[in-house]
Amino acid sequence: MTTDLAPAAPRDASILDVDLMRFERGTDAQRRAVVDGVMRSLGTGFVYARHDVPAETIDAAYDGLRRFFHLPADVKARYVVPGSHGQTGYTGLLVETAAGARKPDWKEMLNWGLELPAAHPLRRAYPHRYERRELPEDEVPGIGAVLGRLWDALFDLQRRFLRIVAVGIGCHERFFDTMLDGGPTLCRAIRYPAMDAAPDREHVWAGAHGDINLLTALPRATARGLQVDVGGRWVDATAPDGHAILNSGMMLERLTNGRIATGVHRVVADPDQRGERLSVVQFCHPTPWTVLGPVPSCVGADRPLRYSTVEAGAWLDQVLYDINLARG
Repeated sequence: MTTDLAPAAPRDASILDVDLMRFERGTDAQRRAVVDGVMRSLGTGFVYARHDVPAETIDAAYDGLRRFFHLPADVKARYVVPGSHGQTGYTGLLVETAAGARKPDWKEMLNWGLELPAAHPLRRAYPHRYERRELPEDEVPGIGAVLGRLWDALFDLQRRFLRIVAVGIGCHERFFDTMLDGGPTLCRAIRYPAMDAAPDREHVWAGAHGDINLLTALPRATARGLQVDVGGRWVDATAPDGHAILNSGMMLERLTNGRIATGVHRVVADPDQRGERLSVVQFCHPTPWTVLGPVPSCVGADRPLRYSTVEAGAWLDQVLYDINLARG
């Protein structure tokens, strides 16, 4: 039985620290070293990346989010957007359920993504992928601008990091740029309430899962709790100061023919973690009409073609259904 209490896990040395700016500004040798470090670390599905997202941007976001999540439940419920499948607005407690789990996650969320003009072809073709941002401006004045800046900064970080990955898998450095332009990248703020308030001991903050996207970015959270699966054992994932945790998603695994596996993770409280936890995660998605299939550089005699092609948007819809965000 899964419980709300998990023993402390070790920090794994196979998750490496890399410097994004050294790839962008360094010598050829330094760039090669960063690429090598990223590819070795993504063997675990995770990497710690030093970044230049301003600390004040993250601080301001957490300040506004804390104010929102501590509002009464009926006030937060005004920001639920029916039919949005958790892609904009508020999602309440005990809704999202990790694939294969028996109990829903003990968390609540505020979601916001890319806003496109009404006439944009992507918005016309995939209206449910591009809902308008539903943010609690009336309750937390200025939060829209703050969270918009955070989305921009994290998307810039993800796009730049994927250029390292592109080089690492033998593609042009800008291979991912076009498929990201207009993609429904989603930022999600998550509040994990204290576990002693959970309905029963079978609930955890977030059950073990992989992400359905290319790359997830997690700037620092307000408390520990993230654990990642490395070689069949759970290890704590806490990035050094000035770093973000980046993990690979199912779409990147498919594009690389399994060379980069999906980073499996969970969020749990240990016996010394009695309070709440706030975190922000951003899921970097390609455009919904992107056809995902293994790139030629990742297919060969030693790595036979493993995956067929699939449309990114259709696959995302299937996973949202599987995790209970697109039912009813």
